[in-house]
Amino acid sequence: MKVFHPNRYLFPLPPEHRFPIEKYTLLQSELIHQGILSPDELIDAPLATRDMITLAHTTEYYNAVMDGSLDTKIIRQIGLPWSPELAQRALATVGGSVCAALEALESGISGNLSGGTHHALADQGNGYCVFNDLAVVALHLLKHKKSRRLAIIDLDVHQGNGNAAILGAYPEIFIFSMHGEKNYPFRKVPSSLDIGLSDNTGDLEYLLKLDSALSVVFETKPDLVLYLAGVDPLREDSLGKLSLTLAGIAERDRMVLSECKTQGIPVCLVLGGGYSRPITHTVRAHLETYKVVKDVFGNNPAA
Repeated sequence: MKVFHPNRYLFPLPPEHRFPIEKYTLLQSELIHQGILSPDELIDAPLATRDMITLAHTTEYYNAVMDGSLDTKIIRQIGLPWSPELAQRALATVGGSVCAALEALESGISGNLSGGTHHALADQGNGYCVFNDLAVVALHLLKHKKSRRLAIIDLDVHQGNGNAAILGAYPEIFIFSMHGEKNYPFRKVPSSLDIGLSDNTGDLEYLLKLDSALSVVFETKPDLVLYLAGVDPLREDSLGKLSLTLAGIAERDRMVLSECKTQGIPVCLVLGGGYSRPITHTVRAHLETYKVVKDVFGNNPAA
């Protein structure tokens, strides 16, 4: 299995900043330490090109990110201080997701140990998201005729407003988001299918609603699933407001991935959110996702 990552591109943050940049390197280290992935399966993500990014974003916004001329209001909305390193990391995050999607089409399953930046709009970033990786992936695959019909399964606790805003007009793309109804973003952009959950929703209700929704998603007959497997529905998450257990998150992933495997639909897996304090809860949940991947797809995903 090939899993891409942008972890050679780090960016500075002020002390006590709430964005958990450390989770990415911790996750990579633990995946290797626990034998879930081998070092050979982890690949440095390349930088996305300007032509890729501007499939989903305006040229003006791309240029402002790259040269540091972003309006201060947009920097505040992103929630991360601009730096050249941040710009490079944003490009690598998108590049990793593009590579993972192309690899999934070849082998059946691939992932990016980043991505899921689903709040970024065409002309601005939001909510720790600079460029929208899945929007770029979807439009890149359609442009180059690598895919004819895609589904985004977005199970991050926050609604994917950027995905809906950028991709909502494309009939070839089905966007499903299940999220906390009262959580960020407070102005939601309708997806193809949205399920808003009440605060403190637990495993049973969550999984029942997911089961019903997945039948709708797979009726659209996608030839690729882009799975945003955020673990911020975890009850320990500081920004989530839901009450899923670690076992509930793992069962969620198993439901999605098993159905993809059964139907022979390739899966591109991106990381999404996770903000527990301590961050070890989040890292453990992401590790469980990859354990489920290996259990469902095995060491020979295309078989």
